[in-house]
Amino acid sequence: MQSKATITAIGIHVPEEVIGNDYFETIVDTSDEWIVQRTGIRERRFAGKQEFTSDLAITAVTNMIQQYDIKVDDVDMILVATSTPDHVFPSVASRIQSHFEIKHTGAIDLHATCAGFVYGLNMANALVTAGMNRKVLVIGAETLSKTTDFSDRTTCILFGDGAGAALVEYTEENPGFLASYIGATKGEGGIHLYRTHLSDQLDGQPVKDHGQIVQNGREVYRWAVTTVPTGMHSLMDQTELSLDDVDWFIPHSANARMIETICEKSGFPLEKTLMSMERYGNTSAATIPLALAGGIREGKVQSGDTLLLYGFGGGLVHAGLLLKWLPTKTPR
Repeated sequence: MQSKATITAIGIHVPEEVIGNDYFETIVDTSDEWIVQRTGIRERRFAGKQEFTSDLAITAVTNMIQQYDIKVDDVDMILVATSTPDHVFPSVASRIQSHFEIKHTGAIDLHATCAGFVYGLNMANALVTAGMNRKVLVIGAETLSKTTDFSDRTTCILFGDGAGAALVEYTEENPGFLASYIGATKGEGGIHLYRTHLSDQLDGQPVKDHGQIVQNGREVYRWAVTTVPTGMHSLMDQTELSLDDVDWFIPHSANARMIETICEKSGFPLEKTLMSMERYGNTSAATIPLALAGGIREGKVQSGDTLLLYGFGGGLVHAGLLLKWLPTKTPR
């Protein structure tokens, strides 16, 4: 079925507090040089003690409203991708509905970790194209600093907080969604990246039951650099386009070295790849909108450009999306 949806606007927000790599030199055995060399991260943002995922998400939506001079009071579905909701329930999506006083809308939180924003966009496209909704608000937002194990030198250096919001609307004239590819090619790999909630075991194996992120970075790296290039080509196979026709590749900004390997294996030029980890760290569901907004702000991404978005993370799940960037207005 041909898409009847397009992304018309985007907004972002990050907390004020900047945390440089030198901070971690005071709490674990590491250095700025080591962090930059291994991850490409130079700084990240941490939310305040009383600042939560819904706060970042609300400000990102507000930024979108101001940048594109639009309204959201007629949104009829809110999808929030997050692994760090303020509460188990009420959902972050319902907090968005309440804040903006949106009278008639659905409100759902999605849990697809670092692939969440792309999952959300794909779901929004499906809902609009099927005729169930006409205007869907998709948000990727995280406060990972609140779930980070700061005694683990291999993971505490990675994560930051941030949010991005996109508006997906009905259109027949200029659909922006070209192809999608979604999978969970290594569900049994869940033990390599998890955060406990109710259970103290996973597939019969005991897990660290402290409510903080646990990651086997080496195994996740191996999975990602194999899975993502394959997914990129599978995505392009659905169209008459090739990777040469893609203007910008926007992957989940987990680690700069990982993205370099993905580009090398897929044959996509690194210089046409947008990332957000250098300034913001790994913000999970928010890395892709942060990178896209940065590309727009810097004048790289132009209306009509073909974008390839690819998210991947805990589960282990992944999701790709090929789209045309066709905003209805130029951001202020």
